Amino acid sequence: MPQVEVLDIERNKVGSLELNPEIFELDSNEHLLHAVVNWQLAKMRSGTASTKTRGEVRGGGKKPWKQKHMGRARHGSIRSPLWRKGGVVFGPKPKDWSYKINKKVRKKALYSALSLKLKEGKLFIIDDLRLEGIKTKKIFELLNKFGIENALIVVNELSDNLKKSTNNVKNVKAISVIGINVYDILSFDSLIFTEESIKILSEA
Repeated sequence: MPQVEVLDIERNKVGSLELNPEIFELDSNEHLLHAVVNWQLAKMRSGTASTKTRGEVRGGGKKPWKQKHMGRARHGSIRSPLWRKGGVVFGPKPKDWSYKINKKVRKKALYSALSLKLKEGKLFIIDDLRLEGIKTKKIFELLNKFGIENALIVVNELSDNLKKSTNNVKNVKAISVIGINVYDILSFDSLIFTEESIKILSEA
C-alpha cells in the first residue's frame, strides 16, 4: 500500500496514512483520461448558439416586386438569405452536445488521474483546513509553505468561507470530495486533500 505523510498547514508532519492501492497505484491510461476529459468538456458546452432561418426572420411576407417585366432579378421575399438582414442558411441551432460514457470508464479514469498525481509527487494531504472567515491570506500562506503556485483543494464539505477565500486566488479551486473529477485534477499542477476527504474517497 502506498503510504503518504499527513501534514499541517505549516507543512509539519503530524502523521501518516495508507492509501487504497486500487485507487492510487494504477498505471496512467492516457486514452481513458482523454476520453473522459472530452466527455466533460462536451457536457459543459452550453449549446445555445442560434440563428434565424428565412422563415423566422421578421418581415418579408410580401413579394418585393412583380415576377416579370421589372428588369430585375426574381425575388419572393426580402428575408431571403441573399438579402441583407435575411435569414441564415445552415446556421447553428440550440444543441445538446453531451453524450454518455460508461460509469466504469469514468471511475477508472478518475483513479488513473489520482495515481498520476501521486507518482509525480504532487499530491499532498493536510490534517484539516477550516477557516473562521474569508481568509485569502491563509490560502496564499498554504501555497507558499508547500511551494506550489496552483492547486485543487479537496475537502469533505466545502464551506462558504473556503470557497470565497479560494475564489480570490488565481489558479486555486476548492471542491468537495463528492465533486472530484478528472478535468479538475488535470487542470491543476497540485492536489491538496484534507485527511477526512481522502479517507472518504478511499472508502468509496
